[in-house]
Amino acid sequence: MRLALYALAGLAFAASAHAAPEDFTTGPIIEDFGPVATVLGAAPVAPETLFMVAFDVADAAEEGKANRRLETAARFLNMHGAAGVPASNMQLAIVVHGPASADLTNGESNASAPLIAALIDAGVSITLCGQTAAYRGIDQDDLLPGVTLSLSAMTKHAQLQQQGFTLNPF
Repeated sequence: MRLALYALAGLAFAASAHAAPEDFTTGPIIEDFGPVATVLGAAPVAPETLFMVAFDVADAAEEGKANRRLETAARFLNMHGAAGVPASNMQLAIVVHGPASADLTNGESNASAPLIAALIDAGVSITLCGQTAAYRGIDQDDLLPGVTLSLSAMTKHAQLQQQGFTLNPF
């Protein structure tokens, strides 16, 4: 009997936790990127929560699409903003290296450019590994507005950790 009740409770929870694609919306912080869904029954996030989160991005975007790893930061902002955490309580940093470096350049066919502009407008710090830039022949002039260079991704992550940032394990 107890097992049957647990099974029914599990099915009820699964049904209430499932969200269809149309249930995902963007905003309230980044309007055109980072779709999220409301999760019924999720533990609340206190509005006074302070987030200092770093994201490590090495995977390049699929051809003609915005980089999904970069969009994770937009989802983080939108998800917590929708949960009641003010944007002023969220400090995000993205450290990019490897093949994803191409997604930070100002080429005409860069589908990630609008996403990067929106992230920077929302106060997200985006840094390119200087070692990757040197290896791939990328200069500061090649980067989208607001993107900065660091000596290395390892250096930037160490500095962010010393400032109290946590690393998002996505």
